[in-house]
Amino acid sequence: MKKAVVLITVATALGLTLGACAYNESLGRNQFLIVDDSALMQQSNAAWAETLRSQKVSTNAAQNERVRRVGGRIVQAAGLGGRNWDYAVFEDASPNAFVLPSGQIGVTTGLLKLVQNDDQLATVIGHEVGHVVARHAAERYSTQSTTGLVLGAVQSRAGDYSQAVGALGGMGAQLGLLLPFSRSHELEADRLGVDYVAAAGYKPSESIALWRLMAQQRQSGRPEFTSTHPSDQTRIAALQQYIASRGWN
Repeated sequence: MKKAVVLITVATALGLTLGACAYNESLGRNQFLIVDDSALMQQSNAAWAETLRSQKVSTNAAQNERVRRVGGRIVQAAGLGGRNWDYAVFEDASPNAFVLPSGQIGVTTGLLKLVQNDDQLATVIGHEVGHVVARHAAERYSTQSTTGLVLGAVQSRAGDYSQAVGALGGMGAQLGLLLPFSRSHELEADRLGVDYVAAAGYKPSESIALWRLMAQQRQSGRPEFTSTHPSDQTRIAALQQYIASRGWN
């Protein structure tokens, strides 16, 4: 009986997966999406408001204008110019940037210090906008929610071995599905991002120079198979191949 209940729960999750597939033309593949868009937007807006409240926002006019100018060209190139966008520069030494699905772009002073030109800044913003166009946040949430449903059902029926099943199952799902999927998302965002860089009039080859700069900043030697991001070598090689295939420089 317990086995039957688990199988029914798994079958339900699989049926949900099949019933929630949508084709993403930008990616050229189907996506599993069960998240409500309005809820995602609400959470994104709340995250932006909290970030503005909790982080120090730069008042440097030149830095903020630079991010608005470069970011504006990228969102237009990505076909997202029909919405209102907010921009902010945050006082943070770590080189980072993010774009929220609800239309906000944040860039750190550390990133502005690292990049050597606007082409490289466009690369980072283009990559983050690529995640939005690809609906990666919604896809990640949908995948994790279904994985949690299946693991929870198995663990609840495992009796005395529930703790072990939960630990091994969670690790297996992480290494076998969620993390590789996340690396796939990063490479997709790289490809979309460089498309927007080129369409916005920036130099695609500077994306390779940018990721080489990023690689020099990293201290961790963590192996790729346990990382949520592709190795720098994998990312650079993929970008070089794609840029060459498009005949860009």
